[in-house]
Amino acid sequence: MSFAPSSPVTGAAVTGLTSPTYTIVADVAPNINGKQYAITALGGTQSNVDTNTVSKPFTITFFRPAVLRTLPQANPVTGVIRNVPVNTYKLITRKGVAPAANQVPMVARITTIIEVPAGSDTYEPEDLKALLSMHFGTGWNQATGIADTVITGVI
Repeated sequence: MSFAPSSPVTGAAVTGLTSPTYTIVADVAPNINGKQYAITALGGTQSNVDTNTVSKPFTITFFRPAVLRTLPQANPVTGVIRNVPVNTYKLITRKGVAPAANQVPMVARITTIIEVPAGSDTYEPEDLKALLSMHFGTGWNQATGIADTVITGVI
């Protein structure tokens, strides 16, 4: 299955948000190699959180490479594959935030870049699944700690 989050998305547990959910609708991605969703409604208790607007966007976008690279042939003499190409995927979440009272909103971003050596998708897909499971599981598990660090600067 491709990137297709179901609505509503259940947010990770973060201190100050009670049972957060996010209703999403398909949006137009910045280019043809992406899928974008806009957050149009909030669930749970999320005081003072805004949904997507032109001035304060709240979107999530997933991009695939414009050209998917494949594994080149191995050297016929040595059997070595030199210069393995990498397919780069990106997951970007954008949220409009005000930097101070009476100021123009700015965009806060989280960008996850996923770099996959060509061929590994066929040869070791289970290791790629483990990579993604660990990465997003840690983000899910540590959402409050990461939020605290982003707000306080203490790691």
